[in-house]
Amino acid sequence: MKIVLATGIYPPDIGGPATYVECLAREFSEKGNEVRVVTYGGIGLGLGSGGWKIFWVAKHGGPLVRWWRYSRALKQHAADADVVVAFSSVSVGVPLWLSGLKIPKRILRLGGDFLWERYTDRGGMKGLREWYNGVTGYWLLVTGLMGRLLRQFDHIVFSTRFQEELYEKQYRRLSPYSVIENPSPSPSSSPSSSPSPSPSPHLAHQPFRLLFMGRFVGFKNLFSLIHSIAGVHELRLREGAAGTDQPQLREGEMTLTMVGDGPLKEKLQVVSDQRQAPVAFLPPVSGADKQKIFAEHDLLVLPSLTEISPNVALEARATGLPVLLTSETGLSEALRQGMIIAKLRTPEEIRAAIMDVRMRYPEVAKSAGQTFPERSWQTVAEEYIALFKRLA
Repeated sequence: MKIVLATGIYPPDIGGPATYVECLAREFSEKGNEVRVVTYGGIGLGLGSGGWKIFWVAKHGGPLVRWWRYSRALKQHAADADVVVAFSSVSVGVPLWLSGLKIPKRILRLGGDFLWERYTDRGGMKGLREWYNGVTGYWLLVTGLMGRLLRQFDHIVFSTRFQEELYEKQYRRLSPYSVIENPSPSPSSSPSSSPSPSPSPHLAHQPFRLLFMGRFVGFKNLFSLIHSIAGVHELRLREGAAGTDQPQLREGEMTLTMVGDGPLKEKLQVVSDQRQAPVAFLPPVSGADKQKIFAEHDLLVLPSLTEISPNVALEARATGLPVLLTSETGLSEALRQGMIIAKLRTPEEIRAAIMDVRMRYPEVAKSAGQTFPERSWQTVAEEYIALFKRLA
């Protein structure tokens, strides 16, 4: 079978789609399929770690120029494919529509929401469900256009039932659709029938070490996270740091490490410096370096307005690292096992939830260390292959 994976980002870029496409390409290739990846980035041809071809499309120029260039690449490299899987409704979906491809079946995989993310990039603070419940004006127009774009696909794959239900309500006459959940807990998962080995419970450090890992973008609600940590720090300084030339972190305090990159990085650093918050910024990590980061921290905090299917939460959970996750999440009840789910919209809510975890950390760490059934990349790939065969 000839499979083309069309994505906006691919390693070394960071983000869910980049990791997802690389791991899926490896599984498809190992099953004997001819795999090609088309992505924005450099120019020319590359090879994936498993030998599949990667066709890079230059991303300079405005959206129309990029879309036209990408559509030409699809026309050249996907015309004889059996299936094209697009991993973005707009940056890839529009070029796929412009390409006019007739032979391959066209599938859209949705793990995020393009329009809502643009709304949060402009400073909007509504979660995904709340936003769709009150779409008006300009956004009502663009959701209408999005509906027409979605109908260009032969099939839509959602990563969660949560997003599927929202789209069922918002978009009329959707193309056929189904749910294929993300793998759990990590790219190295064994088959879904075998459980994860039980990790040893984490022991809290002093000061308490918080971690965020992901993209620095609007819907992640990272300014609220920094303000929450700054508030704790300022409280501790007021309580007893008088008389020291250089106030030091004391018992009961906490630090925050933010691992990742994105358009808000500089602004986040400025706010952190202004508030004198104990925050360290680190570049993206992967593989053994990511596992080391998990081991060195006490709590992963994801205070997003909405987290549809946060893979980093599953990866952290697999190592036994406790996870504090926003209450608006698409993760199924089974995948949320061992995580702390809380409302994390404001700095006050985030601070209260963190302090609650800190007070009962041994209990929380024990829960995070419990085993749960794994869902491997192999299983995910098999579900896609079964879908491809149904559409053939």
